[in-house]
Amino acid sequence: MGSSQRQHHNDANCVWVHGPIIVGAGPSGLATSACLTQQGVPSLVLEKTDCLASLWRHRTYDRLKLHLPRQFCELPLLGFPPNFPKYPTRHQFVSYLESYASRFSIHPRFNQAVRRAEYDRGLGFWRVQTQDSEYISRWLVVATGENAEPVMPDIPGMNMFDGPVVHTSSYKSGFEFKNQRVLAVGCGNSGMEVSLDLCRYNAIPHMVVRNTVHVLPREMFGFSTFGLAMTLLKWFPLKLVDKFMLLVASFILGNTDQIGLRRPKTGPIELKNVTGKTPVLDVGALRLIKSGKIKVFQVVEGVKEITRNGAKFVDGQEKEFDSIILATGYKSNVPIWLKGCESFSKDGMPKTPFPNGWKAEEGLYTVGFTRRGLLGTASDAVKVANDIAQQWRSINNGYNSHVIQLKET
Repeated sequence: MGSSQRQHHNDANCVWVHGPIIVGAGPSGLATSACLTQQGVPSLVLEKTDCLASLWRHRTYDRLKLHLPRQFCELPLLGFPPNFPKYPTRHQFVSYLESYASRFSIHPRFNQAVRRAEYDRGLGFWRVQTQDSEYISRWLVVATGENAEPVMPDIPGMNMFDGPVVHTSSYKSGFEFKNQRVLAVGCGNSGMEVSLDLCRYNAIPHMVVRNTVHVLPREMFGFSTFGLAMTLLKWFPLKLVDKFMLLVASFILGNTDQIGLRRPKTGPIELKNVTGKTPVLDVGALRLIKSGKIKVFQVVEGVKEITRNGAKFVDGQEKEFDSIILATGYKSNVPIWLKGCESFSKDGMPKTPFPNGWKAEEGLYTVGFTRRGLLGTASDAVKVANDIAQQWRSINNGYNSHVIQLKET
């Protein structure tokens, strides 16, 4: 495209946005927009799909429930309906997000995939390009989150396999895998829950465990494990709380090392804070591992290669499988579209660590990159909205006083 054509395209489809541009209509984008609305600041939410919370709506399995009690998953300014259970289902969470958008009159522009966003130093504004428009604003809020794209591992021979190879983002139910031998690659919360779900349909999941993993009971003494940890951290040092959690976990769950789930040397809360790696909260998979219904492969180097009818492991084992499920997690997609920006690392996460990663340079903000779930999202959204609202008021007050002066002269 020549420069004259490009100029014409920009002029014809240029949209000036008075408030911030928010990229992403998931929980992070909705929370930020709501907090801005409460402060009287307009915003524009751009969403690449055709709906709110597309990840929750389309890329989650049927049996998914929130892993933490609802009070830790609420967005600012609006709680869950009182009739919701302690651990809402994904359908309930999506309906909550729809009510949230409706309550704060958030109307995202759908089917607007951001192809490029860049700060124009000459203009002093952000230029955000989608397939059919260019949006310009003083502020840009990156709210696409840590889990924007599935991580697809590069295992040799994957395209040779005769059966289906499915990432958990496309997995809905074990019904499609009835009576099959299934290789589940990954042992995080998704790998554990998918394996549990497969057992309901008489499938035989074989879970590959490459790394160490902390497994904790979802509840301790009738309280949420997460809630208990949060309370204890107010009174005791982190390492002491970690020791207590592991002591109780081993009392309730037994020694997980003996069933192929070796614990890391670093405690669960410290590990989460430093690396973002979440401990697995057990909702029933451990019992099935102990009974042998879920097979565990503790393979340090993982899968060597996929064959036409199964897999070869680095330690020399070879097994036949009917299907492969990749529970290999998600990653940020920010490096694909945010250009000329030093605030994000190559993995698409803010370089400034928590709790200060929400603000970058030149009117750039991030929400939902704390590695602390929906609690982190809520906290970021409030800070970002307060910061932008302060600037908004000072710009508008300056403009109004200028207008008054002009009238007086």
